[in-house]
Amino acid sequence: MLTTRRILTAALLGLLAQTGLAQSWPSRPIKLVVPFPPGGLIDNMARLVAPRLSQELGQPIVIDNKPGAGGNLGAAEAARAAPDGYTLLMASPPLTINPALYAKLPYKPEQISPIGLLGRVPNVLMVAPGAGINSVTDLTAQAKAKPGQLNYASNGQGTSLHLSAELYKSQADVSVAHIPYKGAAAGLSALMAGEVQMMFDNLPSALGLIQGGKLKALAVTTPQRSSALPNVPTMEEAGMKGYQVFAWFGMAAPSGLPAAVQQRLEQALERVAAQPEVKAAMLKAGAEPTWGNAQALASFMQADTAQWKKVAAYAKIALE
Repeated sequence: MLTTRRILTAALLGLLAQTGLAQSWPSRPIKLVVPFPPGGLIDNMARLVAPRLSQELGQPIVIDNKPGAGGNLGAAEAARAAPDGYTLLMASPPLTINPALYAKLPYKPEQISPIGLLGRVPNVLMVAPGAGINSVTDLTAQAKAKPGQLNYASNGQGTSLHLSAELYKSQADVSVAHIPYKGAAAGLSALMAGEVQMMFDNLPSALGLIQGGKLKALAVTTPQRSSALPNVPTMEEAGMKGYQVFAWFGMAAPSGLPAAVQQRLEQALERVAAQPEVKAAMLKAGAEPTWGNAQALASFMQADTAQWKKVAAYAKIALE
């Protein structure tokens, strides 16, 4: 009986401590690490969410851009921070791509703990309008007829755009050469100029060129069609069974957060994600509002990394 009372007393004290922690946190500003330079999609989404999350938590949220090494520098800074809720990370594809590509990361993936998924962004497969290619089937047929003679552009080795193309190549069983450019804009210019024959890009940055008739969209990479391009099929509808790629964004933190802080963060972020003005801003930017709690984001990240490991092995991609 005495032992039972002690266990119950200890549990009650632990619960009270957690409750007190949740009520007292945060008591000072919070840093949100963004592993990209200002101005891109992930940075823009961070600046959309941060002031609203600040209102929910009652403390300023200061954005700290830490670009470099394909997102590894920012992730490493967050991973090394104290797990006290005062350092957060804007989570994005490098967290699932880089563990599949780099032989050695400056942090361990298990040092990053998901908080919530906020949105997804389709990639889109494009060709030049005058190329005589009107579908993914046409592209595959041309690639098979001219093995090794077609080229595709990307914004660099190991990026979502690069791996999207390699996933297509592995499923279609075609040989298309990779031409990496310094940024997606340079790759799009090369596609319009006919220097390359195909390219995947994040839909937001390519949408204006597609709508203006300068590029032709063959398919989007998400399971459902994009509301921005309702007449463009998905890769699966175009014959690529099981093909799914998301450029995604959410929030994470150093692993080991106190349970009460983790719960409060997740609940506050969910309320922000549900705000109509946040959803509207995401849609305007070409993103799909997609809330997922910490468990859902963790499961997605695990599956995404597994997919990219297969693609990296197929394409023999290994980065230092």
